[in-house]
Amino acid sequence: MEILGGPLFAVAGAGESHGPAITTIVFGCPPGLFLRAADIQHYLDRRRPGSNRHGTPRREDDTVVLLSGLYQDDLDALTAGAAITVQSGDDLSTTTGYAAGYTTGEPIAAIVLSTAKKSADYAQFSGPTGEVRPGHTDLVKYKQSQGFADPRGGGRSSYRSTISDVIGGAIARRFLADRFGTVILSSICQVGELRAHRSLAAYVEELIKARGGRVDLETLTALETNLEEAEIHTLDAEFAQEAGQLIKQTRIDGDSLGAAVEVVAVNPPPLVGDPLYQSLKVRIMGALGGLNAVQGVEIGAGFAVVARRGSQNNDPIRSSGYQSNTHGGLIGGITTGMPLVFRVGFKPTSTIVKPQQSVRKDLSEIEFQLKKGRHDPCVGVRAGVTLESRLAIELMNAVLMHAAAQVTPAHFELFPPTPTS
Repeated sequence: MEILGGPLFAVAGAGESHGPAITTIVFGCPPGLFLRAADIQHYLDRRRPGSNRHGTPRREDDTVVLLSGLYQDDLDALTAGAAITVQSGDDLSTTTGYAAGYTTGEPIAAIVLSTAKKSADYAQFSGPTGEVRPGHTDLVKYKQSQGFADPRGGGRSSYRSTISDVIGGAIARRFLADRFGTVILSSICQVGELRAHRSLAAYVEELIKARGGRVDLETLTALETNLEEAEIHTLDAEFAQEAGQLIKQTRIDGDSLGAAVEVVAVNPPPLVGDPLYQSLKVRIMGALGGLNAVQGVEIGAGFAVVARRGSQNNDPIRSSGYQSNTHGGLIGGITTGMPLVFRVGFKPTSTIVKPQQSVRKDLSEIEFQLKKGRHDPCVGVRAGVTLESRLAIELMNAVLMHAAAQVTPAHFELFPPTPTS
């Protein structure tokens, strides 16, 4: 069973790359959070194919339709969401999703239709003699499913499946921002051998020092806007231009590039998480590391700490808080209130035009040559929003787990207590 997060806040998804739709159910959002479909759509627009000229040329509208879990007394406002039409023969059924409402505590269901499929492009990989793309899941999924895997677009292994991550993450980050002022950001910091000169984590740490420990929402909103307006999603504008040219040339060469992305949660609530087997560090690094094409995850200063001594690496503490953030916001799997800082490394996109040695699914050897398809030359270009979403989901679950340990009898009263004489 595939569930992201949990046990209190969790996201379940279903749907293949070239199937009719991606469906999502989000469990455990507490009641009373005002949520708009537009809040979710904003992040889906960042994730969708065609949102960046350096990504795949495939284009999808990826319009979200919310189907459950929201309510408000103004029913016209509630039901002003996107329409769904189903036709079977001459019978036509139409309904509208929810546009905005308060969460009820019930599961939130969503659907995103898939409308830009070119399934014929994947005939090369179909059947027992279908060809296998080196570095892709074609062979292992075919064998695991006993030959019944859907090869179109990678099936369930496609990056399209992360629509569910982004929907669940949009709800989680809305809750975290509303309750704690938490904002989650990302910045591409490396493409191939090209490295950014500006670090998002270092910049946020400067903001914290300048503002006495907490960054205001206005500053973070402006920072988020600057990131989104860059040629690629990065704090370093000069690096963005150079990386864009490198990605363009790599696409022309028929090859692909790896990338690294910084992910930072600013103003996270302190004291959430557990120390050992369900450590929040384990859960977040697992969630980020489990994303398609990820090959490595670092927290805080990462592998740079190996060359340091304890006297250099330990973060000084004063009564006002931690004075630096080598630990990346987590000590013993528990949040300190400092930014949660991760760096995630992606391998080069597996599907490329260059000829490669491979096999058919019957293991007969071939010289593989891609015939058709639309693919990202650098998967890190669109990955940031999904990493942000996965971090938000795990952090929100940890917040609810922490709250579950703070039991107050007043929360269990149905009627006012009877006064005692």
